[in-house]
Amino acid sequence: MKHIPIALIYSRLLIGFIIILLSFFHTNHYSFLAITLLSIGLLTDVFDGIIARKFNISTEKLRRLDSSIDQVFFISVAVATYLQCPDFFKVNLVKLIVLGAFEASTYTLSYIKFRKEIATHSIGAKIWTLTIFTTLVEIIVHCESVILFEFCFWIGLATRLEILAIVFTLKKWTNDVPSIYHAVKLRKGKEIKRNKLFNG
Repeated sequence: MKHIPIALIYSRLLIGFIIILLSFFHTNHYSFLAITLLSIGLLTDVFDGIIARKFNISTEKLRRLDSSIDQVFFISVAVATYLQCPDFFKVNLVKLIVLGAFEASTYTLSYIKFRKEIATHSIGAKIWTLTIFTTLVEIIVHCESVILFEFCFWIGLATRLEILAIVFTLKKWTNDVPSIYHAVKLRKGKEIKRNKLFNG
């Protein structure tokens, strides 16, 4: 069972690559195939952690790997979506650059402070992941998104700011920090409660 979470994590790399190929070659029924694969990718992201925690193999290395591949997966889907719907990206270029800059800043700060990438897996980040998912689905189907993308943009900024605050607050690198409230408790040397199903 210990190999299942790793297999699920790496499967997202393959799924992301397949979605890019489907988009590049303008495959028939692309929207259906891309959304199906995106949904499978999201499910692997949910269940790799659940299975790892169930069998007590949720190590620091595994959580860091999970975070890094999540980034590659969603970037792959974004690239594939750009190939299909470039106008959406041109219209929303400034907001996308802002989001990208804030996302990069969380990794930069973590590397500067701890020499490790972030793996907070915060509750806010999970909410943003679901928002990204729904927004991508709308863009894939309609090549546009107004209300959902606006919501996704502000949720993204808020959760990136919280992660920056978490990294600033922590005295030492820690994975699976649900929120800034929990980061403050950790800084004070207190134990925090993590949800067995979704965090930790």
